[in-house]
Amino acid sequence: MLTLINTNRMMPPIGPIGLEYVAEAAQDQGLEVEVLDLCLCDDPDAALTAYFSDHTPILIGLSFRNVDDCFWPSAQWFVPDLTRLVQCLRSLSGAPIVAGGVGFSTFARRVVEATGVDFGVHGDGEQATVALYRQLHNGRAFETVDGLLWRRDGQITCNRPAWPSNLSLPTRRRSLDNATYFARGGQCGIETKRGCDRRCLYCADPLAKGTRSRVRQPNEVADEVESLLAQGIDVLHTCDAEFNIPRNHALALCEELIRRGLGEKVQWYTYLAVTPLDAELARAMKRAGCIGINFTGDSASEMMLRTYRQPHRAADLAEAVRLCRDNGIKVMIDLLLGGPGETPETAATTIEFVKKIGPDCAGASVGIRIYPGTGMVEKVASEGPVETNPAIRRRYTGPCDFFQPTFYIAPGLGPEPARLVKDLIAGDQRFFEPTEEHPDAATTDHNYNDNAELVDAIAQGARGAYWDILHRLRAM
Repeated sequence: MLTLINTNRMMPPIGPIGLEYVAEAAQDQGLEVEVLDLCLCDDPDAALTAYFSDHTPILIGLSFRNVDDCFWPSAQWFVPDLTRLVQCLRSLSGAPIVAGGVGFSTFARRVVEATGVDFGVHGDGEQATVALYRQLHNGRAFETVDGLLWRRDGQITCNRPAWPSNLSLPTRRRSLDNATYFARGGQCGIETKRGCDRRCLYCADPLAKGTRSRVRQPNEVADEVESLLAQGIDVLHTCDAEFNIPRNHALALCEELIRRGLGEKVQWYTYLAVTPLDAELARAMKRAGCIGINFTGDSASEMMLRTYRQPHRAADLAEAVRLCRDNGIKVMIDLLLGGPGETPETAATTIEFVKKIGPDCAGASVGIRIYPGTGMVEKVASEGPVETNPAIRRRYTGPCDFFQPTFYIAPGLGPEPARLVKDLIAGDQRFFEPTEEHPDAATTDHNYNDNAELVDAIAQGARGAYWDILHRLRAM
């Protein structure tokens, strides 16, 4: 038996779709699979003890979605919790443990070293987990399993990442209690593709999911939407890096949803790159059921956009907002303030421009999480010794280690960058302001982790993307 455990307990709860895809794929290959969802357990320790008192799995799989909350100044790190879970499992079961998920894949070797798991899967888990399970039974030829991290002679061996060119995922979506996730989380996720061929300065998605877009067939995605709809789930959020990359796949998927009449039955939100977006795609997205778009805007300063390696310009951001307005689609812009070279002048340029183009919401985050393997590491290195770099912000002591939450905030923003940005926002309620570092500062940001306001609103019936729910609460 394969036992899969969801380790993510962030609230509001987000369904672990990667784990569910793995569970469904393993069942399709004839494996007996059970899911233990710690996110939906009131007492996880008691649930683990009760489960393993009468279950003896051959392999235990852990889904590790988030290494940290990616938010300064909270900087919550979840690896210690995963380590404690592994230690608990060792006391309850002798089965080998494999870890996977987006958070794991971003730091694959480091997570294996830190937690002591027996195996890890870097990349897609659907085929790799089944292959590992079978190798445990027959041959133990672990070198044949794409994506696998494993120990040989006391050393960790890393096979090539599991990023299969032909992406096909199960569509049933029956291995999780999706109805409860919908009731408590306000939405359910779906993937239309994996990977991204862009090279944004700060982004870890290519590290976890691959350096090119691997798309699913539109009919397969539509089948999955129908499966969720049959479970009473009619508000979805895509989990793609950017829905419109590549643009033709996004259009073909919308056309399939329209052809099946699903655009009249489901509402969905998505992440979009600012470009490519045109009138044809915006119209198709609206007809296919899209009601909200979160754009990776980053900045409206031409200098900062070049620094972030973004292909769009400020004018493209204005056009994207206009297209959303023309088609009745709600619009959120995520800003990334404080990157290398940011000044009060570039921040002011961005905030004033966003005020002018008028999205429904804008997230004014200050600080960039530094991930090994991204351009940010090279940028930081070019500025001299990291230990004395005044741009580095962290909550831990000792040597600087990007495995732990480590952030960059341009010194040019001064000693109180969040206060500077708040002053520039000047009370405009369309902005989610950054959190100041002082513990007594009011929190009006859009960090969704343990957000009591969100949890309460969803319990009272609110549904949708979290930025949209928070926006509606402000409008009341």
